[in-house]
Amino acid sequence: MAILLTNQTPVIMQGITGREGSFHAQQMQLMGTCLVGGVSPGKGGTRHLDVPVFDTVADAVGATGATASGIFVPPAFAADAIMEAAASGIALIACITEGIPIQDMIRVKDFLRDFPGTRLVGPNCPGLLTPGQAKIGIIPQRFSSPGPVGIVSRSGTLTYETMAALTAAGMGQSTIVGIGGDPVLGLSFSDVIALFEQDLATTHLAVIGEIGGSDEERAAELLGRGTRLRTVAFISGRTAPEGKRMGHAGAIVSGNRGTAKSKEEAFRAAGVAVAETTSDIVELLTKS
Repeated sequence: MAILLTNQTPVIMQGITGREGSFHAQQMQLMGTCLVGGVSPGKGGTRHLDVPVFDTVADAVGATGATASGIFVPPAFAADAIMEAAASGIALIACITEGIPIQDMIRVKDFLRDFPGTRLVGPNCPGLLTPGQAKIGIIPQRFSSPGPVGIVSRSGTLTYETMAALTAAGMGQSTIVGIGGDPVLGLSFSDVIALFEQDLATTHLAVIGEIGGSDEERAAELLGRGTRLRTVAFISGRTAPEGKRMGHAGAIVSGNRGTAKSKEEAFRAAGVAVAETTSDIVELLTKS
């Protein structure tokens, strides 16, 4: 009843001894995540949060068998951290770091072409969470509950709001994936939707997009070809003026490209219900 991550997935944390990495690694452990180690160059051979710390990802993978990694390192080092994880055989990478230069991420995307078995979530994202099982990142588990609703979102705070509303309404979630709001990302809406399609325990889907780019339109096109998932979409940023960045680096409208209206029209044309507000998401999913 999940995609990408379960409580059996062995996870490491890159940047585990830093302030942010340490705090969120503890939260991951409290939820039940199978955290098997951490990476902090120069601190290999020590222990932190009762797990071994290694100098390199390759050392961590060799010693623990980790297949997933959460990245909490400064922007200047994050691109190299992603590529190191991929080159070391990590299959799932969640990069939480924000502020990574676009040129660095273009280099990462080119590098990852040689590692088709690696999936990157982010960067500049809240990560992912499978309620009652595990998480990588910063999504607050207290808002979640296990159930059949998949969530894929570009916005962290709207993700939390939707989770909380669904949980309060008795609609649990299968997996929540925050793909991030930067212009250059790993997994797209379409990639995550395809994974939810394969998870038969996921029966409903909430797609939370925002202005900027055309990823939502591509997702609408995919859903329009046919889906078994009862889907609701919500697009934030309706009132954003043209040319003004709103929140995320990728949330910017230029001309007719990437507007809330164009995205909503694409979902409606695909037969997907569109929520006017986040509170409508629960109502529409209940009716679908």
